[in-house]
Amino acid sequence: MPTQKTPLSADNVLASWVVPEYEKHERSKTWYIIAAIVTVIVLLYALWSANFLFVVIIVLAAMVTMLHDGSEPDAVGFAIADEGLIIGKKFIDYDELKNFSIIYKPRQGVRKLYFEFHNVLRPRLSIGLDNMNPLKIRDILLNYLQEDLERENEPLSEQLGKLFKI
Repeated sequence: MPTQKTPLSADNVLASWVVPEYEKHERSKTWYIIAAIVTVIVLLYALWSANFLFVVIIVLAAMVTMLHDGSEPDAVGFAIADEGLIIGKKFIDYDELKNFSIIYKPRQGVRKLYFEFHNVLRPRLSIGLDNMNPLKIRDILLNYLQEDLERENEPLSEQLGKLFKI
């Protein structure tokens, strides 16, 4: 995650809004039944093949999923400032960022702002735009970062996450 903290003043914040810490999907009973069946099948296969480490990993993943599902995402402040991005109490300098892209398709329920890092080991940063004006956000960010105009859709990982509700 970001390494520095920065003092904030109203002067250097150009836009700010509150985003959920992560995207929580609504899961039906059917989802839980299918997930339980798949988990049992994978566990039986792991036991049959005597792969006990895999059994431990599957059990831990199931426990983490159940515990995580019982909690609601925290609301985190997000701000675009003149020197970088502020997420909660963390600061990301523009020098660490490679580019940004905005995917805005309200009819499909997609309103996202993406940031790519120079460091390939850091995951893409995905921020929900909610009711923010994407043109205003784009105009602000163009002063500091290049825009990735080739990205027209959500990344495959996020599409699969929505599809499987994970």
